[in-house]
Amino acid sequence: MKMLVINAGSSTLKFRLFKMPEEEILCTGIAERIGADKSSIQGTITINGTEQKIAHQQPVADHAEAVRQIARLLSHASHPVIKDPSEVEVVAHRVVHGGNFEEATLITPAVKEKIRQLFPFAPLHNPVSFRCIEVATAFFPAAQQVAVFDTAFHYHLPQVASQYALPPSYYKNDQIRAWGFHGISHKYVTTQARTWLQKPDAKMISLHLGNGCSIAAVHGERSLDTSMGFSPVSGLVMGTRSGDIDPSVILHLITQHGFSTEYIDTLLNKQSGLLGLTGHSDMRDVHKAAAAGNPEAQFALALYAYRIKKYIGSYTAILNGLDALIFTAGVGEHDSAMRAMICSDLSFLQISLDPARNEQPTTDIREIQDKKQPVKIMVIPTDEELEMARQSRRFVNTQGNIQK
Repeated sequence: MKMLVINAGSSTLKFRLFKMPEEEILCTGIAERIGADKSSIQGTITINGTEQKIAHQQPVADHAEAVRQIARLLSHASHPVIKDPSEVEVVAHRVVHGGNFEEATLITPAVKEKIRQLFPFAPLHNPVSFRCIEVATAFFPAAQQVAVFDTAFHYHLPQVASQYALPPSYYKNDQIRAWGFHGISHKYVTTQARTWLQKPDAKMISLHLGNGCSIAAVHGERSLDTSMGFSPVSGLVMGTRSGDIDPSVILHLITQHGFSTEYIDTLLNKQSGLLGLTGHSDMRDVHKAAAAGNPEAQFALALYAYRIKKYIGSYTAILNGLDALIFTAGVGEHDSAMRAMICSDLSFLQISLDPARNEQPTTDIREIQDKKQPVKIMVIPTDEELEMARQSRRFVNTQGNIQK
């Protein structure tokens, strides 16, 4: 069975073609900086055991266009991975907000409508996923389209973590609650960590740091709390999102400045975070500006790390101890300087980096803590695409939609 996994982020789209159940990767790649002048699609195709690089530097206007280009690449005459679209039997889509969906599900018209209804709660992501589903359905009409939800891992948060201090009717009738996001990534890396530590009931804090950022407190297989709440805008400082903010600030901007709710939504989701503080949404650009002496960039890095440290302290208390602090995603896996800033002055929690181990580049799971400290500090490359493929395969096998 060939399964195409489409993982759409706010500014990127990762894709991978698997042969299942062997989990053999036939093609993998990424479209980066979608919508920007420097956007591109890069990847690797494996044919008969031989890898071939692909790179297209032309602008990628939006995620729908990225899916179209990827679909064409898979059947390109010079390196065809598939000879006919019917060879792809499943297309798995990452959907950030799944509402009450607790697991991966077959995409029906009713499911698509539910995803559309959730646009306001994940405005940078659900509309993107919706368009990707439409384009993929057109290119692969014989395939089963499956949605894998970022909210599913956090769906069963304890009520003390998921409910806000509002009248209960808003929780029961309007489902105003903390939903949590990045669940696909948090589930994958904490599963990897439990195996690595050989401790099924490990107490872990998972830090997913990319353009979007979130932190989760996980005990064994269960998420106990997470920084993103009713929408992906809350919690940590992100590329373009503000993170936590006093709700009275929003009321002040509306009443004193006359801003519309549409403007506030754009401000918090697309014009804040690192971009609002520095003019750059990419952490690499912020580091360059800070190294050049830019005070706004230097402050942004300090604020980014400070917010994370606050959550580490509170989540260690919630877990009543800590076995492992996990770094993952683009910044978490590759930014040794930011890892050092986050872990500094946390010795009271028995969290301390080994500077040399922190600087060693590798694509494998590794520990980077001072060996004298009991709390493991781990860098675990996330693999949302593999996690999505596994969840989708379990779903289609359970439901009997595909008999292979």
